Amino acid sequence: MYAAIPFMNVIFTYGMETTFFRFSNKDHNGKHVYNIASLSLVGTTLLFTIILMLWRGPVATLLRVEEHPQFVVWAASIIALDTLTTLPFAKLRNDGRPRKYAFIRVAGILLNIALVVFFYTILPGYAKAHPGSWMASIYDPNLGAGYYIIANLAMSAFSFLLLLPEFAAIRFEWDAKLWKQMIVYSAPLLIVGFGGVINETFDRIMLGWWSPAGTELQKKAEVGIYSACYKLSILITLFVRAFRMGAEPFFFQQARGEDAPKTYARVMNYFVMILCIMFLVVMLYLDVWKQFIRNKEMWAGLSVVPILLIANMCLGVYYNLAIWYKLSHKTNAGATITIIGAILTLVINYLFIPKYGYIACAWATLSCYGGMMIISYIWGQKVYPVPYNVRKLTSMFTTMLMVYGFHYMVCRFISNEGLRLLSGTTFMLMYLGFVLSTQKQELKTLPVIGKFIR
Repeated sequence: MYAAIPFMNVIFTYGMETTFFRFSNKDHNGKHVYNIASLSLVGTTLLFTIILMLWRGPVATLLRVEEHPQFVVWAASIIALDTLTTLPFAKLRNDGRPRKYAFIRVAGILLNIALVVFFYTILPGYAKAHPGSWMASIYDPNLGAGYYIIANLAMSAFSFLLLLPEFAAIRFEWDAKLWKQMIVYSAPLLIVGFGGVINETFDRIMLGWWSPAGTELQKKAEVGIYSACYKLSILITLFVRAFRMGAEPFFFQQARGEDAPKTYARVMNYFVMILCIMFLVVMLYLDVWKQFIRNKEMWAGLSVVPILLIANMCLGVYYNLAIWYKLSHKTNAGATITIIGAILTLVINYLFIPKYGYIACAWATLSCYGGMMIISYIWGQKVYPVPYNVRKLTSMFTTMLMVYGFHYMVCRFISNEGLRLLSGTTFMLMYLGFVLSTQKQELKTLPVIGKFIR
């Protein structure tokens, strides 16, 4: 069921968040665009939620939770609340209010964690010790994973309540002509969203189907190893997602300026610099990071980590490049690129998983995101040229690979973890020195770091 939720989120929001950023920063009144986009989402959310709830029985059967059709009702409520908060969250980002945005997000996550701990560790014990209490009366051991869904629902409802001021700012005004323009712009983003979910999640599903491991249990073990090692790329993934949160409204706001392309090129330079440093922070200190995988048998899959890190770097660069089709109103190009990426994912996994297992999944991910990045760059430069310093970006990336390669060779002859960490630190300092020497003029212009660079 949770695998289906991202697909439903794409359907419910149908690219309206990006559409809001584009139209509110183009030639239209921001409040007017916000009202129309919000009313559109409210109307479709009510319709889709009612459909899901009326068909909860068949949907529960389809998602293999037929014994708990209420799970579908709760999940539909989560999707609905998350959809209704999409534009209020976007408005906070567009208005430059990151503190409130971050507070609501973090507070919701903390509430979720607290409720999960309560439902699965405190409530069962209390109910057993005090069978006649009211808390015991609300505890149902047969609910199982349902308590996790309830915690998620509480988080979504909590976020919605904190965003009521932004939600209450919606005014009923309608402009059919503008709404049609927004729908034409957002429709291809629906395909982009679907393709993104496939590229991010479907490899693990296919690994479970076609893994060369013998039994079903062994196939599940392969999926577990791959998923655990995939999480070691979380540092880059988190940075890419945080960058998207701030970059999308920033890029649209900068679009009106004459120097917008130069600004985008400069942002790309800093972006790749940070990604390269993060790659080395993970790979040069992999002996530390792998300790987060408590089951040492899963360390057998650590060879996929550098591949997945580079794949997510390519994805981050692609997100940065993607501004060209959003600004030029060629969102159908984004859909085309995403479809190509999804086809690469499916074909490579289909051909090579039966022989190579999770290694094939990692290379398929890199091929997908790398291909999308290259296609977007070539296509984008023809439609909306941006003076990216490809030579400088390539230099940072290739030097990063060389530093990692040298450290890898050293570690092949060293088993002592202390010496391996010393090697990693030495190579890390060497790379930072390279960045400082080649990017000094750029770094001097930064508001805080620039004060310490001479």
